Amino acid sequence: MEMHSSVPKERHTGPVTLRRTAVPTGTADQALLDSSGRTDWKTKDAWRTLRILSEFVEGFDSLADLPKAVSVFGSARSLPGSRECEIAEELGGALARAGYAVITGGGPGVMGAANRGANNAGGLSIGLGIELPFEQGLNDWVDIGIDFRYFFVRKTMFVKYAQAFVVLPGGFGTMDELFEALTLVQTGKVTRFPVILMGVDYWSGLIDWMRNTMLDDGKIGPEDLNLLLISDDVQEVVDHIVSVDVD
Repeated sequence: MEMHSSVPKERHTGPVTLRRTAVPTGTADQALLDSSGRTDWKTKDAWRTLRILSEFVEGFDSLADLPKAVSVFGSARSLPGSRECEIAEELGGALARAGYAVITGGGPGVMGAANRGANNAGGLSIGLGIELPFEQGLNDWVDIGIDFRYFFVRKTMFVKYAQAFVVLPGGFGTMDELFEALTLVQTGKVTRFPVILMGVDYWSGLIDWMRNTMLDDGKIGPEDLNLLLISDDVQEVVDHIVSVDVD
Protein backbone atom coordinates (compact mmCIF):
# COMPACT_ATOMS: atom_id res chain seq x y z
CA MET A 1 0.00 0.00 0.00
CA GLU A 2 1.70 3.21 -1.14
CA MET A 3 1.58 6.65 0.43
CA HIS A 4 0.23 9.85 -1.07
CA SER A 5 0.89 13.41 -0.01
CA SER A 6 -2.67 14.72 0.27
CA VAL A 7 -4.06 15.32 3.75
CA PRO A 8 -7.47 13.73 4.34
CA LYS A 9 -10.56 15.64 5.38
CA GLU A 10 -11.76 12.56 7.22
CA ARG A 11 -10.06 9.75 9.11
CA HIS A 12 -11.42 6.65 10.78
CA THR A 13 -9.44 5.66 13.86
CA GLY A 14 -10.96 2.59 15.47
CA PRO A 15 -14.65 3.35 16.04
CA VAL A 16 -14.05 7.12 15.90
CA THR A 17 -14.50 9.32 12.81
CA LEU A 18 -12.49 12.55 12.69
CA ARG A 19 -13.10 15.35 10.19
CA ARG A 20 -11.55 18.64 9.10
CA THR A 21 -9.36 20.26 11.79
CA ALA A 22 -9.86 17.31 14.15
CA VAL A 23 -7.83 15.06 11.84
CA PRO A 24 -4.39 14.59 13.46
CA THR A 25 -1.19 14.84 11.44
CA GLY A 26 0.22 11.59 12.82
CA THR A 27 -0.98 8.03 13.37
CA ALA A 28 -1.15 5.61 16.29
CA ASP A 29 1.77 3.61 14.83
CA GLN A 30 3.83 6.77 14.60
CA ALA A 31 3.03 7.72 18.19
CA LEU A 32 4.10 4.26 19.34
CA LEU A 33 7.26 3.81 17.28
CA ASP A 34 8.72 7.31 16.86
CA SER A 35 10.08 8.09 20.33
CA SER A 36 12.49 10.84 19.32
CA GLY A 37 12.04 13.86 21.54
CA ARG A 38 9.24 12.26 23.56
CA THR A 39 9.22 12.46 27.33
CA ASP A 40 5.87 10.77 27.96
CA TRP A 41 6.74 7.25 26.74
CA LYS A 42 7.02 5.74 30.25
CA THR A 43 3.40 6.56 31.02
CA LYS A 44 1.58 6.63 27.70
CA ASP A 45 3.17 3.55 26.09
CA ALA A 46 2.11 1.34 29.00
CA TRP A 47 -1.51 2.37 28.48
CA ARG A 48 -1.23 1.88 24.72
CA THR A 49 -0.88 -1.85 25.33
CA LEU A 50 -4.59 -1.92 26.18
CA ARG A 51 -5.47 -0.36 22.84
CA ILE A 52 -3.19 -2.84 21.08
CA LEU A 53 -4.82 -5.71 22.98
CA SER A 54 -8.27 -4.45 21.98
CA GLU A 55 -7.26 -4.52 18.31
CA PHE A 56 -6.14 -8.13 18.59
CA VAL A 57 -9.40 -9.04 20.35
CA GLU A 58 -11.49 -7.24 17.71
CA GLY A 59 -9.62 -8.90 14.86
CA PHE A 60 -9.73 -12.39 16.35
CA ASP A 61 -13.40 -12.09 17.22
CA SER A 62 -14.41 -10.72 13.81
CA LEU A 63 -12.46 -13.26 11.75
CA ALA A 64 -12.67 -16.40 13.88
CA ASP A 65 -15.47 -17.94 11.82
CA LEU A 66 -13.97 -17.29 8.38
CA PRO A 67 -13.88 -20.17 5.91
CA LYS A 68 -10.54 -21.07 4.34
CA ALA A 69 -8.99 -17.90 2.95
CA VAL A 70 -6.14 -16.56 0.81
CA SER A 71 -4.47 -13.18 1.36
CA VAL A 72 -3.84 -11.21 -1.84
CA PHE A 73 -1.37 -8.31 -1.83
CA GLY A 74 -0.53 -5.64 -4.37
CA SER A 75 -0.35 -1.95 -5.02
CA ALA A 76 -3.07 0.54 -4.17
CA ARG A 77 -1.71 2.64 -7.05
CA SER A 78 -2.46 0.14 -9.82
CA LEU A 79 -4.92 1.63 -12.26
CA PRO A 80 -8.21 0.01 -13.29
CA GLY A 81 -7.65 -1.90 -16.50
CA SER A 82 -3.96 -2.52 -15.79
CA ARG A 83 -2.67 -6.05 -16.28
CA GLU A 84 -2.18 -6.62 -12.54
CA CYS A 85 -5.73 -5.50 -11.78
CA GLU A 86 -7.10 -7.82 -14.44
CA ILE A 87 -5.13 -10.73 -12.98
CA ALA A 88 -6.20 -9.81 -9.44
CA GLU A 89 -9.88 -9.73 -10.37
CA GLU A 90 -9.63 -13.05 -12.21
CA LEU A 91 -7.75 -14.53 -9.26
CA GLY A 92 -10.34 -13.31 -6.74
CA GLY A 93 -13.12 -14.97 -8.71
CA ALA A 94 -11.20 -18.23 -9.16
CA LEU A 95 -10.38 -18.40 -5.43
CA ALA A 96 -14.02 -17.80 -4.53
CA ARG A 97 -15.18 -20.57 -6.87
CA ALA A 98 -12.61 -22.88 -5.25
CA GLY A 99 -14.15 -22.20 -1.86
CA TYR A 100 -11.73 -19.62 -0.47
CA ALA A 101 -12.49 -16.24 1.06
CA VAL A 102 -10.24 -13.45 -0.25
CA ILE A 103 -8.41 -11.18 2.20
CA THR A 104 -6.80 -7.93 1.07
CA GLY A 105 -5.69 -4.66 2.61
CA GLY A 106 -9.09 -3.31 1.64
CA GLY A 107 -7.81 -0.44 -0.47
CA PRO A 108 -8.08 0.40 -4.18
CA GLY A 109 -5.92 -0.86 -7.05
CA VAL A 110 -4.95 -4.53 -6.93
CA MET A 111 -6.71 -4.97 -3.59
CA GLY A 112 -10.00 -3.63 -4.86
CA ALA A 113 -9.74 -5.77 -7.99
CA ALA A 114 -9.22 -8.96 -5.98
CA ASN A 115 -12.11 -8.10 -3.65
CA ARG A 116 -14.34 -7.34 -6.63
CA GLY A 117 -13.50 -10.64 -8.32
CA ALA A 118 -14.36 -12.57 -5.18
CA ASN A 119 -17.54 -10.57 -4.58
CA ASN A 120 -18.79 -10.97 -8.14
CA ALA A 121 -18.17 -14.73 -7.96
CA GLY A 122 -20.31 -15.00 -4.84
CA GLY A 123 -17.39 -15.44 -2.45
CA LEU A 124 -16.59 -13.76 0.84
CA SER A 125 -14.45 -10.65 0.50
CA ILE A 126 -12.47 -9.28 3.47
CA GLY A 127 -10.62 -5.97 3.76
CA LEU A 128 -8.13 -5.23 6.54
CA GLY A 129 -7.54 -1.50 6.41
CA ILE A 130 -4.88 0.57 8.18
CA GLU A 131 -4.79 4.06 9.63
CA LEU A 132 -2.47 6.19 7.49
CA PRO A 133 -1.66 9.91 7.20
CA PHE A 134 -3.92 9.84 4.13
CA GLU A 135 -7.29 8.08 4.10
CA GLN A 136 -8.06 5.55 1.38
CA GLY A 137 -11.09 3.89 2.93
CA LEU A 138 -12.30 0.37 2.28
CA ASN A 139 -13.24 -0.44 -1.30
CA ASP A 140 -16.88 -1.11 -2.21
CA TRP A 141 -16.43 -4.89 -2.66
CA VAL A 142 -15.49 -5.67 0.95
CA ASP A 143 -18.03 -7.76 2.87
CA ILE A 144 -16.16 -7.75 6.19
CA GLY A 145 -13.95 -4.75 6.85
CA ILE A 146 -11.74 -3.94 9.83
CA ASP A 147 -9.68 -0.76 10.21
CA PHE A 148 -6.52 -1.21 12.26
CA ARG A 149 -4.33 1.37 13.96
CA TYR A 150 -1.22 -0.82 14.14
CA PHE A 151 0.54 -2.48 11.22
CA PHE A 152 1.80 -5.41 13.29
CA VAL A 153 -1.71 -6.30 14.48
CA ARG A 154 -3.04 -6.15 10.93
CA LYS A 155 -0.17 -8.30 9.61
CA THR A 156 -0.96 -10.95 12.21
CA MET A 157 -4.52 -11.18 10.85
CA PHE A 158 -3.26 -11.55 7.27
CA VAL A 159 -1.24 -14.61 8.28
CA LYS A 160 -3.45 -16.19 10.93
CA TYR A 161 -6.55 -16.50 8.75
CA ALA A 162 -4.99 -17.37 5.38
CA GLN A 163 -3.90 -20.66 3.82
CA ALA A 164 -1.68 -18.88 1.26
CA PHE A 165 -0.28 -15.52 0.14
CA VAL A 166 -0.52 -14.33 -3.45
CA VAL A 167 1.60 -11.26 -4.16
CA LEU A 168 1.03 -9.09 -7.22
CA PRO A 169 3.07 -6.04 -8.31
CA GLY A 170 3.39 -3.45 -5.57
CA GLY A 171 5.72 -1.13 -3.69
CA PHE A 172 7.30 -1.03 -0.25
CA GLY A 173 4.20 -2.29 1.58
CA THR A 174 3.84 -5.22 -0.77
CA MET A 175 7.54 -6.07 -0.43
CA ASP A 176 7.21 -5.94 3.34
CA GLU A 177 4.31 -8.40 3.25
CA LEU A 178 6.14 -10.69 0.81
CA PHE A 179 9.33 -10.97 2.85
CA GLU A 180 7.45 -11.30 6.13
CA ALA A 181 5.65 -14.31 4.65
CA LEU A 182 8.89 -15.82 3.32
CA THR A 183 10.59 -15.34 6.69
CA LEU A 184 7.74 -17.04 8.55
CA VAL A 185 7.83 -20.02 6.18
CA GLN A 186 11.64 -20.26 6.08
CA THR A 187 11.88 -20.26 9.89
CA GLY A 188 9.02 -22.72 10.34
CA LYS A 189 6.72 -20.29 12.11
CA VAL A 190 4.03 -21.24 9.60
CA THR A 191 3.90 -24.52 7.65
CA ARG A 192 2.08 -25.73 4.54
CA PHE A 193 1.83 -22.12 3.42
CA PRO A 194 2.28 -21.34 -0.29
CA VAL A 195 3.75 -17.96 -1.23
CA ILE A 196 3.06 -17.09 -4.86
CA LEU A 197 4.27 -14.22 -7.05
CA MET A 198 2.07 -13.16 -9.94
CA GLY A 199 3.44 -10.73 -12.50
CA VAL A 200 6.43 -12.64 -13.85
CA ASP A 201 7.92 -9.67 -15.69
CA TYR A 202 7.58 -7.42 -12.65
CA TRP A 203 9.27 -9.82 -10.22
CA SER A 204 11.95 -11.25 -12.54
CA GLY A 205 14.62 -8.73 -11.51
CA LEU A 206 14.07 -9.47 -7.83
CA ILE A 207 14.22 -13.22 -8.40
CA ASP A 208 17.42 -12.86 -10.43
CA TRP A 209 18.98 -10.84 -7.60
CA MET A 210 17.91 -13.41 -5.01
CA ARG A 211 19.42 -16.20 -7.13
CA ASN A 212 22.57 -14.45 -8.34
CA THR A 213 23.41 -12.38 -5.26
CA MET A 214 21.73 -13.73 -2.13
CA LEU A 215 22.14 -17.39 -3.07
CA ASP A 216 25.60 -17.08 -4.63
CA ASP A 217 26.79 -15.19 -1.53
CA GLY A 218 25.42 -17.88 0.77
CA LYS A 219 22.82 -15.67 2.44
CA ILE A 220 20.03 -18.09 1.51
CA GLY A 221 20.03 -21.75 0.50
CA PRO A 222 18.80 -23.34 -2.75
CA GLU A 223 15.76 -24.70 -0.89
CA ASP A 224 14.73 -21.15 0.07
CA LEU A 225 14.09 -20.22 -3.54
CA ASN A 226 11.74 -23.19 -3.72
CA LEU A 227 9.47 -21.48 -1.19
CA LEU A 228 8.14 -19.33 -4.05
CA LEU A 229 5.90 -20.21 -6.98
CA ILE A 230 6.08 -17.66 -9.79
CA SER A 231 3.26 -17.74 -12.32
CA ASP A 232 0.86 -15.61 -14.34
CA ASP A 233 -1.55 -18.53 -14.77
CA VAL A 234 -4.50 -18.05 -12.42
CA GLN A 235 -5.61 -21.67 -12.63
CA GLU A 236 -2.09 -22.92 -11.90
CA VAL A 237 -1.98 -20.68 -8.83
CA VAL A 238 -5.35 -21.87 -7.50
CA ASP A 239 -4.50 -25.51 -8.21
CA HIS A 240 -1.23 -25.10 -6.31
CA ILE A 241 -3.00 -23.62 -3.28
CA VAL A 242 -5.60 -26.40 -3.32
CA SER A 243 -2.94 -29.12 -3.66
CA VAL A 244 -1.02 -27.88 -0.62
CA ASP A 245 -4.25 -27.41 1.32
CA VAL A 246 -5.32 -31.05 0.85
CA ASP A 247 -1.89 -32.71 1.28
